[in-house]
Amino acid sequence: MKSQFVPNEKEFKIMEDIKNGKDKPVLMLNLNKYVAEVDYPSGEIYNKYMEALNKLVKQVGGKVLWQTPVLGQPIGEQDIDEVLAIWYPTHRAFLELKNQKASAINFKLRDICIQHAVIHRCSESIIPK
Repeated sequence: MKSQFVPNEKEFKIMEDIKNGKDKPVLMLNLNKYVAEVDYPSGEIYNKYMEALNKLVKQVGGKVLWQTPVLGQPIGEQDIDEVLAIWYPTHRAFLELKNQKASAINFKLRDICIQHAVIHRCSESIIPK
């Protein structure tokens, strides 16, 4: 496993506490940089990864709300190719991703496709009703 995919223990503890208390929906904002070999956004491997990701997210009741290519970065130094906003009905749902049938292929393709990734946990209240 790439070191970037090692869970932030402090953050996962917070999510575990939420899961075991008053669990609520959560929006995960994924900032991804892809390896050149996957030919983002039209490459076959990238498209297989997106299919696997969508299947995995659906297995826990989540939904990819939107995804967009990054066209440039006027300020800062974070080089990414794509932003994905993924809604989960609960923190438990997000934490259960690793236990789903589709997780093995998804995580294998993720390791092949992604050069660098950051996921931000955001309030679901920003999602238009």
